[in-house]
Amino acid sequence: MATPKLFTSLKLGQLELANRIVISPMCQYSADGEGSMTDWHTIHLGHLALSGAGLMIIEASAVSPEGRITPWDVGLYSDANEQAMARTLEAVRAYSPMPVGIQLAHAGRKASCQAPWNGGAQLGLGEGGWETIAPSAVPYQQDQRPPQAMSRERIEQLKVDFIAAAKRADRLGIELIEIHAAHGYLLHEFLSPLSNRRDDEYGGSLENRMRLVLEVFDAVRAAFPADKPVGIRISGSDWVEGGWDLEQSVELAKALDARGCSFIDCSGGGLDPRQALDVGPNYQLPFARRIKQEVDMPVIAVGLITEPEQAEGIVFSGEADAVALARGMLYDPRWPWHAAARLGASVHAPKQYLRSQPHTLKQLFE
Repeated sequence: MATPKLFTSLKLGQLELANRIVISPMCQYSADGEGSMTDWHTIHLGHLALSGAGLMIIEASAVSPEGRITPWDVGLYSDANEQAMARTLEAVRAYSPMPVGIQLAHAGRKASCQAPWNGGAQLGLGEGGWETIAPSAVPYQQDQRPPQAMSRERIEQLKVDFIAAAKRADRLGIELIEIHAAHGYLLHEFLSPLSNRRDDEYGGSLENRMRLVLEVFDAVRAAFPADKPVGIRISGSDWVEGGWDLEQSVELAKALDARGCSFIDCSGGGLDPRQALDVGPNYQLPFARRIKQEVDMPVIAVGLITEPEQAEGIVFSGEADAVALARGMLYDPRWPWHAAARLGASVHAPKQYLRSQPHTLKQLFE
């Protein structure tokens, strides 16, 4: 019987994945308050690294302190951040061969917030919050403190911060970088005309609004070894009239493809609380499907992908090259095992767990 497409190998740049299941970056809001990983991350990433997925991407890691969504976000902007992440990665790699990537991010106007389980509201300056930055002084919600519009100097510093974080990632042996330009965070804010009201070379036309994303990509690509992939996550649409949409996403994807982008991860929304969307299985798949038709680089699909047959259908039909799971992996950290069992494939498992293989599935574990 032929191997299911979901369990065939995939190359992102020169990095070869054993299968087409990606563990999405998922914020844990459990860093130490200075952006450094804690024992929670060792446990969290450790058990996901035993899942048999083809790739695990570390949660959105801020390139500067003010780029954190909350004071408890992971960062990669200090020696202490780097050392803490090194300890976690050493523990994870001791027991898992899974490639590890990282998502580099800046939260922009959506920074300085409480943890979501405490309501997620913007923190005041007297309660541990800080001044946020954005392309324009337009808050995410009307009752929030307006962000500071970024000067040219701050734009240049942002690129320096991304470069520094990329170099730290390389020193850590991280094998892939995903630039976060989705979900209403800073780079997405530059893309969307709803949040970008600038009248300089970084605002107005589509070419100008894409400029910073392309410059950040070029800077990270130049700073990270050529044999390691650099990709990007975008929101295919704001789902708000007059905002960022799929046609603009296609143009961005083409520009990134021409620059040697290794992959594009197609998500959606997050920029404006007025967004109107119908959440259901595959609800963001149309973004990946359309962009896949326009670019040569691999395309990753997301969006309530929960069933093995559903994931297999997406990659078998060519709508995307891989699928990325987030909440589904938290709910079922052995999702790739169970998908392999359902589809008749095999998957890597640690030797300590080999005896868990059901007698009826003798070929499940590699």
